[in-house]
Amino acid sequence: MVWVLALAGALALPVLAQDNSDGASKVIAMEKAWNQAYKARDGKALGTMLHDSIVLVNDDGSLQSKNEFLTGIDTAKASATQQDNPESIRVQFFGNVAIATGVFRQSGFENGKAIVRRNRFVDTWIHNGNSWQCVAASATPILH
Repeated sequence: MVWVLALAGALALPVLAQDNSDGASKVIAMEKAWNQAYKARDGKALGTMLHDSIVLVNDDGSLQSKNEFLTGIDTAKASATQQDNPESIRVQFFGNVAIATGVFRQSGFENGKAIVRRNRFVDTWIHNGNSWQCVAASATPILH
């Protein structure tokens, strides 16, 4: 049993020890593309980035499916909140899974008043084949 675990650990090392700078650049580019597509209300582009079974946790704690999220993008008013490119992004890898964390700012109008909010995000990306897809995303307001 110990031998099997040691062998499994040894086999996993090349995957975990690989240079992930190229992967990090790609995930960061996907994060920025997500924000640009959101601002442009481009549901088609977002649809390719998001896995069909994605779990989306909004900053108010509500859950959305991919379809609900994309429908909300398509029906949003022009004055709705816009996301700016992330202020910061950090990417950590676990095999073919990347966890992106960072801060983004939202600005726009809500109930006729201008708003600016900062949120911390955690997005989970998987590499399947030649592309990255987001399988989980959450945002939490930064209150200070």
